[in-house]
Amino acid sequence: MLKAFITGATAGFGKAIAIKFAEHGWDVIINGRRKDRLEALEKEITSTFDTKVFTLPFDVTQPEEVKAAIQSLPYEWKNIDVLVNNAGLASGLNVINEGDITDWEIMIDTNVKGLLYVSRAIMPGMVDRKKGHIINIGSIAGKEAYARGNVYCATKHAVDAISKSMRIDLLPHGIKVTSVNPGAAETEFSLVRFKGDTEKAAQVYKGYEPLRPGDIADVVYFAASRPAHVVINDVIVTPIAQANTSYFIKNND
Repeated sequence: MLKAFITGATAGFGKAIAIKFAEHGWDVIINGRRKDRLEALEKEITSTFDTKVFTLPFDVTQPEEVKAAIQSLPYEWKNIDVLVNNAGLASGLNVINEGDITDWEIMIDTNVKGLLYVSRAIMPGMVDRKKGHIINIGSIAGKEAYARGNVYCATKHAVDAISKSMRIDLLPHGIKVTSVNPGAAETEFSLVRFKGDTEKAAQVYKGYEPLRPGDIADVVYFAASRPAHVVINDVIVTPIAQANTSYFIKNND
């Protein structure tokens, strides 16, 4: 049975991606920090689909924790066919000269270092098997910066560069690398960015229909299900109301 490992699976894109792979008969390893949510997702998947789920709670920002958790996988779960590096967040929306250093560290540790730590633990197995697929969830913010996005944009530009480098370094081993870059999407993203302020978070999506988690899950699964000789390298996905990081058409009535 094919196996997919999804980080940040407790909500949003990660949860939808895990469900999408299970829907197509894949066994899934789901990761996140919130164990209760992982367990709820496991129950949801196993009660709906004829597939297996392995919950693996750990914090992607802690390298030793990452390494120990992935090494602890039972033998039958070690051969990971697809790794989806989804864990990530935005924290704060300050101009850079007023930036909160704690926010910067959280974003760099999660979006960049966390992706690297998990990938480093899983890539050697793919190299040994000469087979595998890494799908990194980037952002349109990794293609162009926007006002007050500064460090978040920098972390997603880093994801873009890491994906390109992975593609080069892993090419001799037959490993696919895909970068999926969503535009405006209604998940917990803005709620986290604004630290629980539901009113501010809701304003981000006012006046247009944003992407939904299922939209990105569809794209991720499409990339993962291509024939062996086909690689979807890089995808930017936006709602129809969005042209780039800064230009939207909104109905303000």
